[in-house]
Amino acid sequence: MADNGNTNDVPGYGRGTQGPSPGLRALDRLVGTWELSGDTRGTVTYEWMEGGFFLIQRIDLGEEAKGMEVIGHERPLGQEPSADIKSRFYSHTGDTLDYTYELRGDTLTIWFGERGSPAYYEGSLSEDGNVLKGAWHYPDGGGYEAISTRVR
Repeated sequence: MADNGNTNDVPGYGRGTQGPSPGLRALDRLVGTWELSGDTRGTVTYEWMEGGFFLIQRIDLGEEAKGMEVIGHERPLGQEPSADIKSRFYSHTGDTLDYTYELRGDTLTIWFGERGSPAYYEGSLSEDGNVLKGAWHYPDGGGYEAISTRVR
């Protein structure tokens, strides 16, 4: 293999998947800018990365949290995509947090870490898709309500 910086020379790079999965494409309902209310305040924006294999979320909750999350299937070089939709959040404080996403019907579930984690968000999209109302639940009984309203 030539060391010319061309990823096309790496066996398996960029090949193997026909397109984004239906589960990932379902998250298209999140694309846009949302204002948060309830027990938290701020703005969240979702947009597709070119190619449609990753959804990018930008979060600004003021001093509480700022960062970016990359959402999609894990796919190590030359392998099949993961069954679950995974994400990694990169915070303004240097932390990285991993999540698992699922949108089934109008119900969005986000587990902290792996599917089935006792720390999770569950919310429901309104019929018109412009309000997402739900809450984070923590194993110790804590959590908080978050209402997202689409503004763009």
